[in-house]
Amino acid sequence: MSIYNLLKARFLIDDDAIKNWRFIVFLIVLAIIMIANTQQYEQKVFKIAELTSEVKELRSEFVDRRSELMKLRMESTVSKKMEERQIFPSTVPPVKIKVKKEEEKSFLKKLWQ
Repeated sequence: MSIYNLLKARFLIDDDAIKNWRFIVFLIVLAIIMIANTQQYEQKVFKIAELTSEVKELRSEFVDRRSELMKLRMESTVSKKMEERQIFPSTVPPVKIKVKKEEEKSFLKKLWQ
């Protein structure tokens, strides 16, 4: 096959051109499949990037909320909030109650009776 025949595309109109056309159609279908596959890949990459940024944002919001909660749970903060409602901390320290095993058993028996 000469370059002149190739440039004139005689391989598309000769007697055995059907073989060549089949191969060309196969290449076109293959190219379309590759383009579609690349398109899907790029969409997934963009989705992953979007979700990654959303995760980072949610993580920072979680840290902010957790630190805010820690401040709210502090005794000084709670006592200030209670003072606004006229509830003041006790001046008498709490007393620990100790129960001996025997007393505990008798107490439990009385409860169940």
